[in-house]
Amino acid sequence: MDEILSIKKSFLEEIKEIKDADALEKLRVSYIGRNGKLTAILRSLGALPIEERKKIAPLAQALQKEIEENIKSCLSSFATHHSVDLTAPSRKLSRGHLHILTVVEMDIRKIFSSMNFSIVDGPQIESEYYNFDALNVAPNHPARDMWDTFWIKQSEAEKKDSKKHLLLRTHTSPNQARFMESHTPPFQIIVPGRVFRYEAIDNGHEINFNQVEGLVVGKDINIANLKFVIETFFKKFFEGKEIDFRYRPSYFPFTEPSIEVDIKLNGKWFEVLGAGMVHPRVFEYAGYNPRDWQGFAFGLGVERLAMIKYNIPDIRLFYSSDLRFIKQF
Repeated sequence: MDEILSIKKSFLEEIKEIKDADALEKLRVSYIGRNGKLTAILRSLGALPIEERKKIAPLAQALQKEIEENIKSCLSSFATHHSVDLTAPSRKLSRGHLHILTVVEMDIRKIFSSMNFSIVDGPQIESEYYNFDALNVAPNHPARDMWDTFWIKQSEAEKKDSKKHLLLRTHTSPNQARFMESHTPPFQIIVPGRVFRYEAIDNGHEINFNQVEGLVVGKDINIANLKFVIETFFKKFFEGKEIDFRYRPSYFPFTEPSIEVDIKLNGKWFEVLGAGMVHPRVFEYAGYNPRDWQGFAFGLGVERLAMIKYNIPDIRLFYSSDLRFIKQF
């Protein structure tokens, strides 16, 4: 009995000195924890004579309850009187930021918007008709081969109908045909989007990447207008750096004549886009009379421009999820 009174006295003295929840928890453990002072007495009750047990047990149980109530009350007072210093500096939070490809695409959108281009979108799962037929791509063209394009698994009947035969678009050019079918010139648009190619991955090639397709249609549009748009865009994109341009003849089924454009930047030449005047057959597929309308189209790669602008040697880094790379931008 004296031991119980001694435990009660020491507990009441110690709890007066408690200033925080951590210290209160330590006090609780020392008295009513698994190896606490009062817990030891409660465990020993079974070994006492019945008469002595009848006297000590109620006192020990009452003290246990009193200790629990005091601890609960003390903990509650901490929560009530806990103050927050609103002037104290907060913890530095880790903030995310845009991926470099998103930043580059946003820059491209902004520049073309400033040149009065509208921004449109189109489906990533495309039909064979819009991806190839409507763009004057011949039925025996290598791009239609199963080793160059991701085809959607379908029935034989669906495969025979080019408007139902589906694939993952290999370029954003199908939106030329889609947009022209439902709009009357004049107009000028860009189509940013993700495209897919069935090809080997290396430092310059990926199976999926981002393109920006451009299309301008109107009266008396000529290749000088195309040249002006291309040069204006690149001068803005590379923020006033000295750039030389080189135009080379090329071949694309949906443009005639077709050109490829190189730029000289910091003493090095880079291939940056393909372009040309819209082929008359593409106009005919869209329901336009090629004698009434002229236009030009161009396509550029977002990853390609990002690699040139930021001196990135390998396209695979964009999709590596390596924070050491991503945090640089």
